[in-house]
Amino acid sequence: MDPSIDSEPQFDLTEAQRAIRDMANGFATEHIAPHALEWDEKRHFPLDVIRTTAALGMGGIYVREDVGGSGLGRLEAALIFEALATGCPAISAYISIHNMVSWMIDRYGSAAQRQEFLPSLTSMEQLTSYCLTEPGAGSDAAALKTRAVRDGSDYRLSGVKQFISGAGATDLYLVMARTSADGAHGVSCFIIPKSAKGLSFGANERKMGWNAQPTRQVIMDDVRVPEAHRLGAEGEGFRIAMSGLDGGRLNIGACSLGGAQAALDRTIPYLRERTAFGKSLSAFQALQFRLADMATTLEAARIFLWHAAAAMDRRDPRATALCAMAKRMATDTGFDVANQALQLHGGYGYLADYGVEKLVRDLRVHQILEGTNEIMRVIIARSLLAGNA
Repeated sequence: MDPSIDSEPQFDLTEAQRAIRDMANGFATEHIAPHALEWDEKRHFPLDVIRTTAALGMGGIYVREDVGGSGLGRLEAALIFEALATGCPAISAYISIHNMVSWMIDRYGSAAQRQEFLPSLTSMEQLTSYCLTEPGAGSDAAALKTRAVRDGSDYRLSGVKQFISGAGATDLYLVMARTSADGAHGVSCFIIPKSAKGLSFGANERKMGWNAQPTRQVIMDDVRVPEAHRLGAEGEGFRIAMSGLDGGRLNIGACSLGGAQAALDRTIPYLRERTAFGKSLSAFQALQFRLADMATTLEAARIFLWHAAAAMDRRDPRATALCAMAKRMATDTGFDVANQALQLHGGYGYLADYGVEKLVRDLRVHQILEGTNEIMRVIIARSLLAGNA
């Protein structure tokens, strides 16, 4: 991480952080926002646009520089993902998932694995998917049933992963599989290329939102994976998966803030221009108060998310609980602000052309993925009761 960038809690951004945010905002405005409604309608995954972000350092935001990463911190990543999400939350969220997987390989991979995989990931020549959830194991992720059986110097993997972002279009799959019956301690982590024999994909799911990225099952039927492609030691996979999710929760919270900010930004000019009962809607004090509350809660969630990101950068022992708090707060706030923006647009908010209903649809799933907000409360409560928060 660049030592010139301060990762301590702060009330304002440094000049470098502002420049990073402005760069991402500019990219979102020019390359994402103009196409977001069409991508949503056509269920198009814009791989060409996503890969373009690599030239701006977004293929490995907090990956070390020796393998092509940008070496930034979690706060800088939050600024980037919020900015990209003003253009399209679904695209920003996918890029955040790619970054989460890249970081996991950077953090837990051997020297050989880092050199084999990360240069093509940070350049986005190859894209990734994170494969933890199964049809019968969502919030109870340690109950996963995908098996990895030793066969000489290889493993043979069989099982099904559910709700996998980018599946079928991406190149590498980070898969959690059971190597023993020892609960969470019996899970290991594997890197599997799309070309692996026995790897296939389900149909693209029809979803409420996030239509600009595919969501499919990842199906493994006796997929052979060399031991050299196991990430970490046997039995460390669940810990690796959970450490990735701490950062993933910050990222999805940031995506919620960006989508909500876009909805608020659309609402203000609409209230100025729309008239009712002989005056602009912006002249009604009840609607002014509503705008004020939307902006206040959004800013409060943003500051708290920055606080949690800074805590993760400095490896604060409270970071896991703070990330859960920030994810819960930012995703609930983001959806609420977008939903209120739709209401303030009246019937026009319900029309696709105005773009607000898409933001509501996209942001709703953020309260579910990367750990449901109910599970966030479990994590927070356990930390409190253990005296760690």
